Amino acid sequence: MIAFIALLIMLVDQGTKYIVQQYMELGQTIAVIPNVFHFTYILNPGAAFGLFPYQNWIFLIIVVALFIAFFMFRNKIELAPFYFKLGISFLLGGSLGNAIDRIRIQSVIDFFDWRIWPIFNIADIAICVGTFLIMLYFWREEL
Repeated sequence: MIAFIALLIMLVDQGTKYIVQQYMELGQTIAVIPNVFHFTYILNPGAAFGLFPYQNWIFLIIVVALFIAFFMFRNKIELAPFYFKLGISFLLGGSLGNAIDRIRIQSVIDFFDWRIWPIFNIADIAICVGTFLIMLYFWREEL
């Protein structure tokens, strides 16, 4: 189940990025709700908020470490509650989606633009939701 959901998230992420690349010019903005929500096609060479630009090797090492940790602890993860497994799935799928961009174009394609927040993508949403669910698990469970 975890691998299926992670793969699904990666495919949705890469599919939306493909559509953005095919139908928008880099830097182009399309107002959905003017001055509130736009689709804006940018390339982000860093992490969230553009931190650590052009350090792709660091991010790729983190993704590899996440997958190694998943494979090392997959038996214990299977015993955890559903929301924890969902969090792991989201984190892995989102990380893989952005890693594909980093390998392919040395940046991450971002396009959701709320005008009051840095521009982001599906993978970023999955990473944030996944991290929240994992943190919730560790907050609720006694270790």
